[in-house]
Amino acid sequence: MDRSDNPAKPAAGVRLCDVAELADPGSKGFRFRAERWLFAGFLVRQGEHVAGFVDSCPHAGWPLAGIDDRYLTRDARHILCAGHGALFDLGGACVAGPCTGQRLTDWQVVVRDGAVFTA
Repeated sequence: MDRSDNPAKPAAGVRLCDVAELADPGSKGFRFRAERWLFAGFLVRQGEHVAGFVDSCPHAGWPLAGIDDRYLTRDARHILCAGHGALFDLGGACVAGPCTGQRLTDWQVVVRDGAVFTA
């Protein structure tokens, strides 16, 4: 999805947070609004690597977290869809549930000077 598909998707260069604000492993959600549009995304940190994903289940289209920023399982080994229990590896591939074989949509981010920015 490019920005033209959703005007609320932030442009490249928007500072999201410091890497230190993310547990290791950990996750954090973000919401951006532009008029009637909403863009929801989240970050997952594992070590020094931070990945971004669009907050939408590939099976049902609803947000993954039942509670803000709770994208990971209790053992922090998988991303969990709270709606139907699908599990995704930390790279976004569905490994269990009704969307097995599908993956989350990437949200391009970059780490620079200890902070995470949209790319």
